Amino acid sequence: WNRERVSIRALAGFLAPTGRFTPGASDNVGSGYWTPTLSSGQTVHLTPSQSLSLSTFALYEWHTTQEGTGTKPGGTINVDYSLVRSFGFAQGARRLQLGFAGYLQRQTTAKTGPEITAEQSRERYAINAMGVASNLAFPKQGASLGLKVLKEFANRASYQGYSFQLSGSVTF
Repeated sequence: WNRERVSIRALAGFLAPTGRFTPGASDNVGSGYWTPTLSSGQTVHLTPSQSLSLSTFALYEWHTTQEGTGTKPGGTINVDYSLVRSFGFAQGARRLQLGFAGYLQRQTTAKTGPEITAEQSRERYAINAMGVASNLAFPKQGASLGLKVLKEFANRASYQGYSFQLSGSVTF
């Protein structure tokens, strides 16, 4: 849904249990469970020229029971957000976005399973991060390249560090 200064997207999907998964193995590359998802992205242009934008993207995950273990990971919500300023240059052939970005992740329901203790079931992870974001768009070529550098803070029941995200897209 698009309006002059607001855009909203809604999606439903799933993550498939691709990749090798063997219960108890230390070299698994797959999760061993399906993950149905619902998500939504919103952008609000704060200026009439659309040069200052606030965006959010939220994804909720439900996890099925893990193959071979009987463990069911708790549900999670993930929220990404950004406040960016856009600059056009090279006669509109390129557009640069710079600004602040962050994310949060929360485990919303209990992890359960035959080998999960009551304490482990009660524990919920929380992850927080803030930092800078940039994106360089090439509208005529239908391509873009993005970079985010974020520092995690006040995490609970999770590792804490830095997040470096590089992204690219090409429209066909």
